[in-house]
Parts: sequence; C-alpha cells; structure tokens
Amino acid sequence: MRTGLIGTKIGSSSYFNDDGKMIPVTLIKIDECIVSNVRTKEKNGYDALQIASIENNLKLKNIKKPQKKIFAELDISPKRYLREFRINKDNFKDVGSKIDISHFVKGQHVDVSGTSIGKGFAGSMKRHNFAGLRASHGVSISHRSHGSTGNCQDPGRVFKGKKMAGHMGAKKVTKQNLVVIDIDKENKILLIKGSVPGKPNSIVIIKDSIKKNNIKNEKENS
Repeated sequence: MRTGLIGTKIGSSSYFNDDGKMIPVTLIKIDECIVSNVRTKEKNGYDALQIASIENNLKLKNIKKPQKKIFAELDISPKRYLREFRINKDNFKDVGSKIDISHFVKGQHVDVSGTSIGKGFAGSMKRHNFAGLRASHGVSISHRSHGSTGNCQDPGRVFKGKKMAGHMGAKKVTKQNLVVIDIDKENKILLIKGSVPGKPNSIVIIKDSIKKNNIKNEKENS
C-alpha cells in the first residue's frame, strides 16, 4: 500500500483516444507533494506518511505553531493541506522527499475522495430516491412526503439513520476503481475517467485502488 496524493479538481472535459472514441474525464491538478512527517508502528502505533501540498497565501508568522514547526524544519513555504496516508513498511520515504504526478501511471485504477457538492435541505424523493405517495385516491397535498417514520407500539420511536428529508450533500464521498486515462506531466494534470466528487477548485485525495490491488495480490498468491 503506497501513499496517496493531494490534488485540486479543475473540472470536466472530453478525451478522444486513438480509436476516436470520446471518453468523459475529470481534470485533477497535482501540485508538488512533500513528505512532512513519518509515522511508525513502533512510535505511533501505525505506519503512515504525512503529505503537505498546495501553496498557502499566509505568511509563516501567521501559521499555527504545530504547522509552523513542520514548515520551518523543512525550510519550505507554508502549505495549505496536511494529510496522512497509511502505507506498508516497504513504501516509506524520507522527510522532505518530493512526490510529483509521475507517482501514478496511465491505465492505473485509483480511488478518489472528495467533499460532495452541498444541495441544502432536500426532501426524501430527491435525497433517497423515494417513489412518493399516490397521485390520487385519497392522497391530498402530501404527494412527495415520505410517509410514516415510527412504530406503532414497541419500541415506539424513530430509529437513528432513518431515511428522511434533511441536509443533502456536503459530505465525504469516495469513488472507487476509476481509471487514469492520461497524464499531462507538463501541466501536472491527471485525466481520470468519469466523475469525481466535489465542485471545481475543491480538494481531492487520490490513492491506489484498494479493491483492484486486493484482486491482483490474490491472483499472484494463488
């Protein structure tokens, strides 16, 4: 298991392969990622790398003390995001090491995590794809309501997690097994097939696909 990278979602576009087939892609810009800290099982209880990326407009004196110490020791300009990635012992990197877009290769499967676009307060039909109530035969006014939510007697309450109307979106979402269609090393842009969570200019986390790697390891071991 390798470290992932921090990127910025630029937006959506179209990519034409050698056969002339159009593939919908999402453009993700990968700025230089720097290893800012190392977590070991002996010291911290788990193996991980802390990655710093994306320039911060704040001056070093305006950064919080824990982050200020990290950037001062590395002798780099302050970064906006720090993220930890669990790794295997074989994939450790030294503090200060730089990881660029060549960390990924064309045709690789990746998992991309981001914060979905917030939709505000939404009803049960939009939020959970409910069918709604009947259009006639006794139903009046409440055609798009979710109907009964509780129990009659025992236990006589609404269970936690019940699908109801409420705030929709604005939560962490991970899309798995997305394919890297192409890599623009000059502009540091990753072209990933399909859609990616989040709105343009939002931060996304790109990691090696967990499911595809597990299948690959099972085939090698069998």
